[in-house]
Amino acid sequence: MDELSKIYSPKEIEDKWYQDWEKKGYFSATMDEEKPNYSIVIPPPNVTGILHMGHVLNNTIQDTIIRFKRMSGYNTLWQPGTDHAGIATQNKVERKLAEQGLKKEDLGREKFLEKVWEWKEEHGGLITNQLRKLGASLDWERERFTMDEGLSDSVKEIFVKLYNDDLIYQGEYMVNWCPRCGTALADDEVDHEEKKGSLWHIKYPIKDSDEEFVIATTRPETMLGDTGVAVNPNDERYKHLIGKTVILPLVGREIPIFADEYVDMEFGTGVVKMTPAHDPNDFEIGKKHNLEIINIMTEDGKINELGGKYQGLDRFEARKVIIKDLEDKGILVKTEEHIHKVGGCYRCDTVVEPRVSKQWFVKMKPLAEKALEVVRNGQVKIVPKRWEKVYYNWLENIRDWCISRQIWWGHRIPAYYGPDNHMFVARNPEEAAQQAEAHYGKKVELTQETDVLDTWFSSALWPFSTLGWPDKTKELEMFYPTATLVTGADILFFWVARMIMMGLYEMEEIPFETVYLHGIVRDENGKKMSKSLGNSPDPLKLIDEYGADAIRFTMLYNTSQGQDVHFSEKLIEMGRNFANKTWNVSRFVLMNLEGFDIKSVEKDELKLELVDRWIFSKFNKTAKDVATKLDRNNLDEAAKSVYEFLRGDFCDWYVEMAKVRLYNAEDEVSKKTAQYVLWTILESSLRLLHPFMPFLTEEIWQKLGADGKTIMLESFPLCQEELVDEESEKAFEYIQTVISSVRNIRAEIGISPAKPVNMIVRTSDELELKALQDNRGFLLNLAKLETLEVGENLEKPKQAGFRVAKNSELYVPLTGLLDSEAEIKKINVQMEKIQKDLDKVTAKLSNEKFTSKAPTQIIEREKRIQKEYQDKINKLQENLKNFL
Repeated sequence: MDELSKIYSPKEIEDKWYQDWEKKGYFSATMDEEKPNYSIVIPPPNVTGILHMGHVLNNTIQDTIIRFKRMSGYNTLWQPGTDHAGIATQNKVERKLAEQGLKKEDLGREKFLEKVWEWKEEHGGLITNQLRKLGASLDWERERFTMDEGLSDSVKEIFVKLYNDDLIYQGEYMVNWCPRCGTALADDEVDHEEKKGSLWHIKYPIKDSDEEFVIATTRPETMLGDTGVAVNPNDERYKHLIGKTVILPLVGREIPIFADEYVDMEFGTGVVKMTPAHDPNDFEIGKKHNLEIINIMTEDGKINELGGKYQGLDRFEARKVIIKDLEDKGILVKTEEHIHKVGGCYRCDTVVEPRVSKQWFVKMKPLAEKALEVVRNGQVKIVPKRWEKVYYNWLENIRDWCISRQIWWGHRIPAYYGPDNHMFVARNPEEAAQQAEAHYGKKVELTQETDVLDTWFSSALWPFSTLGWPDKTKELEMFYPTATLVTGADILFFWVARMIMMGLYEMEEIPFETVYLHGIVRDENGKKMSKSLGNSPDPLKLIDEYGADAIRFTMLYNTSQGQDVHFSEKLIEMGRNFANKTWNVSRFVLMNLEGFDIKSVEKDELKLELVDRWIFSKFNKTAKDVATKLDRNNLDEAAKSVYEFLRGDFCDWYVEMAKVRLYNAEDEVSKKTAQYVLWTILESSLRLLHPFMPFLTEEIWQKLGADGKTIMLESFPLCQEELVDEESEKAFEYIQTVISSVRNIRAEIGISPAKPVNMIVRTSDELELKALQDNRGFLLNLAKLETLEVGENLEKPKQAGFRVAKNSELYVPLTGLLDSEAEIKKINVQMEKIQKDLDKVTAKLSNEKFTSKAPTQIIEREKRIQKEYQDKINKLQENLKNFL
């Protein structure tokens, strides 16, 4: 056995062990037919991403689970990979080009894509290397990328199948459009935020009449595209006007007045302007009433040639000019403040513009029905369960998914157009050419669709595409469905629901059994972390300062299932302190195992004492508890269980009591037994702790001289029921209570922990008497006792510290230990000071002016302070009795 260095230095061990693990292939999935299978797919980080605290939490949870399952005898696969992140990645490359004064159009599609691939090669490995720093035991040999050849083939395959099954269609529809990114967005890619705005009331004159409508709008610039005015058919105020026309202000165009029950008679004036090209509700009503669709905006959010004199103005600049023109003409009636929800692009925050355009869609209702059923019947479990309601609500009200994006980086839609625009959907150009030849009766030139697929389309196939589908691979057979998906609740719809739909559609099986949704990492004030707020620490700097193990353990310990994490750097000190404690106790054990060889121990020669039976019992119960909690994804509780055993039971109690035997040369059997138990419990505890703190445990385990190549391939400790000993636990808990009681008496009276005291224990309980007699040496040593008297009818000392422990009365005689007069004086001074403070609080609470005006929480606070002062005085009075 080798010694550990005096100081625990994570830097020196973490990189060393990770390289060793990866080099020796310890992360590789085994394919043993005799073992059960367990797999997790990583939520693929953006290829251009960098590690943030959300990644730290997410990947620590996954790694802890996969290490636990690996040690529990499973074939484990943790599937790594990255996502091409269409819009996000293209934006990065476009910004880089802009620095050189270039646009993507200056390069052309092919050259631009070459630049993106160059960016990917240069930056794409950054986050995967950062995950290595965290200790993530991913099977890197199987790493995938959503645009690698295999995954691209799977995307084409599923697209063609969905199209042929009439689940993908193309049509002119209202979509969310980002003028900055120049592309359509799906509904769930729009972030809605309440913002202060205005409601402008505008006069719309009725043709050949003195009457006029007053119509309120939050977007006056869209009036340039108005093609109708709607009223409710039951509205007596306007029945006589249905069928007539109004003159569109500023434009002069005549537009019809029509009736539709969609209009709320009670809201505003009961009249609604219709702009089918720029509002989703107006679009649907416009289709019903055959209204003209006039698109008055360019793709980048400027007024186009149909906007007359406003052509070329940005939409928000046009709004200002139009409002001024309305005012100048006396058409603007009034302006009101108005709070309304504004949609923003989830990638760049630009205000989204509703826009009619030709897009590709997936029919979602047929897919959603099955995805609802598997959660309802428990085939897929969502943890925490409260998220099921959110999942149901979204799927029950789902709209078709707009999957086309007007960008260049991504999976190009596998549709090809002939000379007359006839469309052929095919896996590749060759297949499309064959279809075209069959259709036209000759070879023709085909043009591929320029749109690419939404990033989430390829991600929806992730659980089976990464395992080799559409090929029938061994990996697919063994590891699909996967076991657990660990992800943030914020992508429940973007990703989780769509994976369930696609898994059921193609594989006819659920993609995973459990969805573990963790919370968001926030700062200590509850704010979401972001670079712009400056409250998002760099995980790599934290790892450099504290070590990955300390951060991992801190995150797990403080993350209740599904709850947001309020993170501060102070929290990591707990993880670091625990790592140091484990290191130091391990170093102590190793230093005291000189000459001891675990392989040569004959158990028959050992003599287990109460403390040994107790620690074995506590360990085995802890092992069972930790395994149960990990299986139930209660990782914080599992971490706390390990922490309490190692730090409390083992370090604070067993090791301290073992010192008495280690330093006692006279009883060789007791010493050897203590060494055996120390080695055995430490080695088992390291395996118990390994999934949480892999680096630290590997370093110490290697020094222990255990059989095996690496701790990560050793067995996770199982509970040995025969070693669970409730009687020993009860007896030892009594000994703990006695020792703690003596220490508390010392602290309260102010006796130095180093000064020996006498103790008298009065009890008639046979078990307690035996425990005291059998553990006399421990008691004398740990309670720092000079004498220990035990019996049923011992005389009670007059001046003594007193406690009750189970059925025993404990006395620590104080005569001669303290200067009674000095102690009485000291106590009286303390009581006088506290009494003054108490009087002030009491006076305040007796003052009717204060109690009638002060907020309830302030009064409650003052009452708590009053009680604290009174409790202190009561304790001091009790203490005073010891000296009278």
